[in-house]
Amino acid sequence: QVHLVESGGGLVQAGDSLRLSCAASGRSGSIQAIGWFRPAPGQEREFVAAVSWNTGITYYTDSVRGRFTISRDNAKNTVLLQMNSLKPEDTAVYYCATMEYLYSVYDQSSYNYWGQGTQVTVSA
Repeated sequence: QVHLVESGGGLVQAGDSLRLSCAASGRSGSIQAIGWFRPAPGQEREFVAAVSWNTGITYYTDSVRGRFTISRDNAKNTVLLQMNSLKPEDTAVYYCATMEYLYSVYDQSSYNYWGQGTQVTVSA
């Protein structure tokens, strides 16, 4: 079983930056991808970004493309989400999740393990 811990959230002003970290521990050898999600109106969890563990290919939702950058460090079993030019609408609890088998990175049901989340608050 994989245990995930998110960190790096906080309170910032619009236009500022934050860097979120997702550290995986336990039996993490089967990880195919790690994604970031956040709650959104009308959705249980909205896809934000993901990275393929083996290839490093990245995926983004349109609303964060060009502002957020996801990266992974396989040696450290860690994924980072660099968030620049933050907007108030980015305010949410951000969750990281791991995918044991390769399915759609955009679908929350593809992921097997979830962290507890880290709060990001962006004031205008």
